[in-house]
Amino acid sequence: MNLIIKEISSQKEILEFIKFPDKLYSDNNYYVPAIHADELETLLFDKNPAFEVCKAKYWLAIKDEKIVGRIAGIINDKYNKSKGAKYARFGWLDFINDVNVLELLLKTVEQWAKNENIEYLHGPLGFTSFDPSGILIEGFQEMPTSFAHYNFPYYSTLIEKFGFKKDVDWVEYNVKVPKSVPKKFIKGSEIVKKRYNLKCAILQEKRDLLKYSDKLFKLLNIEYSDLYAFSELTTNQIEQLKKRFIAILRPEYVSVVLDSSDRVVGFGITLPSLAKAKQKNKGKLFPFGFLRIMYALKRNDTVDTLLIAIQKEYQGKGINGLIFYEIMSAFINNGVTNLESTRELEDNNKVINLWNKFEYRQHKRVRCYKKVLG
Repeated sequence: MNLIIKEISSQKEILEFIKFPDKLYSDNNYYVPAIHADELETLLFDKNPAFEVCKAKYWLAIKDEKIVGRIAGIINDKYNKSKGAKYARFGWLDFINDVNVLELLLKTVEQWAKNENIEYLHGPLGFTSFDPSGILIEGFQEMPTSFAHYNFPYYSTLIEKFGFKKDVDWVEYNVKVPKSVPKKFIKGSEIVKKRYNLKCAILQEKRDLLKYSDKLFKLLNIEYSDLYAFSELTTNQIEQLKKRFIAILRPEYVSVVLDSSDRVVGFGITLPSLAKAKQKNKGKLFPFGFLRIMYALKRNDTVDTLLIAIQKEYQGKGINGLIFYEIMSAFINNGVTNLESTRELEDNNKVINLWNKFEYRQHKRVRCYKKVLG
C-alpha cells in the first residue's frame, strides 16, 4: 500500500480537493454537491476575505495515485483572541472507509497545529459559521438542507478512535407548514407589535433587503458572539456574503422587525430548498445549473431556515413568533408544506419551543468534536 499525504495550494489542486466528495458519494441519494465556484472562492487565499484574520492549509490523502481523503486546517486569530485560547479547526474532512487514511489526515493537521503552538483542535468547522460544519451522526436517509454537508455513518465511528470527544451537537427539525396561520399566532403577533410598538419592514424587492443588510449583519455579529465557534464577521466578509446570498433570497421569505425608530430589533431569513437542484447540477452552474437554481427558488414545497437573530432586550418577548407569523403567511400563499431547520444547538430551547407549536420531528443530529493537544 502506497498511502501518502500531500499539501496542496494551486488552483488545480484545490479543484481536485473540492471535487473529491463528488466521486466519494457518486452513488448516494442524499449527498448534495457544493457549487464548485463558491467553494473555490472560499478556499483560495486571494479570494476569501477570511484570510485577513485566518491562516489555512489543505491536504489530500493519496493511495496508489488515487485521492482517498481530504482535510483543511484553519487557525482564526481573531476568534482565538476573543476566546483567550489557542484553537485550530479542521474542516472539509472526507475520506474513504479506511482507518489508516483518516489517521494520516488527522495526524497531519494535528502536527501542523502543534507546530503553531495550538492547544485545542476542533471541528469539522470552516472559516465562518456560513461554511459547512459538523459530522452527521443521525439522519443518514434524510435530505440535507441547501448548504449542509452530508457524510457516511462510518465517519463518527472512526474519528472517535483518535481521541476526539463530543464538544457540541446541533439538531435539525422537519416542520409541517399548516394550511392556514393558527389564530393564536395572529393574535399573539398583534399583541407583541402593539405592546412594544413594533412593525415589520416592507420587503418587496431585493433592493429592500439590501437597504437593511448592513443592519442585519451588525445585529448578527452582536447576538451570535456567544454561539459556539462563531467569529465576528469583518466588513469584507460581510460584503462577500451579501453578494453570495442576496441574489438568491426571496423577500417574502425574510422578516425584519423594526422599532418605532426603524431600528432593527430582530430578523429571520428562510430560503426555498436548493438541495435537489444542486444534486442535479453536480457542482456546476453552467450551462443549465443556474436555471435549475432559479426554478427551485420560484417553485418549491420545501424551505430551509437560514438565520434568526433578536436583540437581547427583546428576547423572550414573542419576537420569534412575530417573525414566523409573517414568513409563514408567505409559505402558505406559495404552497410550501415543509420547513427544514438549519442546524441549531441542541440546548437552544428558544427555537425548539417555536417548533413545538406545529407538527414536527427532530430527524438529524450533527456533532462537532474537540481534542486537547498534548
